Amino acid sequence: MSAEFPVARPRRLRRTAPLRRMVAGTRLHPGDLILPVFVKEGIAAPSPVGSMPGVVQHTLDSVRKAAHDAAEAGVGGLILFGIPAVKDGRGSGADDPEGIVQRALADVLAEVGDALVVMTDTCLDEFTDHGHCGILTADGEVDNDATLERYASAAVSQARAGSQMIAPSGMMDGQVAVIRAALDSAGFAQVPIMGYSVKYSSAFYGPFREAAECAPQFGDRSSYQQDPAGPVGEALREVRLDLAEGADAVMVKPALAYLDILRQIRDAVDVPVAAYQVSGEYAMVEAAAANGWIDRERVIMETLTAIRRAGADLILTYWATEVARRLPA
Repeated sequence: MSAEFPVARPRRLRRTAPLRRMVAGTRLHPGDLILPVFVKEGIAAPSPVGSMPGVVQHTLDSVRKAAHDAAEAGVGGLILFGIPAVKDGRGSGADDPEGIVQRALADVLAEVGDALVVMTDTCLDEFTDHGHCGILTADGEVDNDATLERYASAAVSQARAGSQMIAPSGMMDGQVAVIRAALDSAGFAQVPIMGYSVKYSSAFYGPFREAAECAPQFGDRSSYQQDPAGPVGEALREVRLDLAEGADAVMVKPALAYLDILRQIRDAVDVPVAAYQVSGEYAMVEAAAANGWIDRERVIMETLTAIRRAGADLILTYWATEVARRLPA
């Protein structure tokens, strides 16, 4: 073997941690992360979510501390999901000025000010007694256009309560346009919209439905969320529609099973692209780690790095505060 072999030695740049850090092509920053938070009306203490170890349904007091901790760690944003004490067929709690989300917004904003972006999920599933994301017809189907009126009202109510970004997640046709028009008419033209533009009807949402108490009482959401095996180009079509309707940022959900879709969207648009590392992804890692099958911290960082590398500018993750504390500012 000649002294010149091999000429190329890629291992040279992997030899030490400082070398690897210097040449890293994918970097995470605390400001890239968004923390999803559940807040429940009528509970006296935080309630652990059994299928999501480490995640709780917050009280109005404990959600302030969660927001404070996230801001202190440098997390970029926080998104609120509310669980009301009373639910009904039209999701009346969604636009109630004294609803759980509206009250939580006031408390969180008083705690963190402008240290991070406080945003709200805008949907009905947490507020309806049937668990679907909209108003039902007499035969039990989700009525798209009647639902849009409820989304518009909820978005304006959240903006009045201080929401700094509206994030409609229901996958109703035309939802961004209706919400944008409602916000503008109500004097909230400055409030941006992050569309859940690419949201699949996924089995990875199971633990979330425990946390948000929003499992459908019948059927599923396949008639409005995207089919995982849906038509080629459907995701990009949804994104383009949302952008044409006024979305300021778009989202892909779930993240890990749809990294190919995330890459397509990132390559096609010039707005911020978010990806939601959903409850099932979180739960699988936590369960495997609890059994000693994986290195928890390394797997968390590997998954987040993969999502970032695939094109996400923003990542919604239940590990946001924990990870932000470990990242360089």
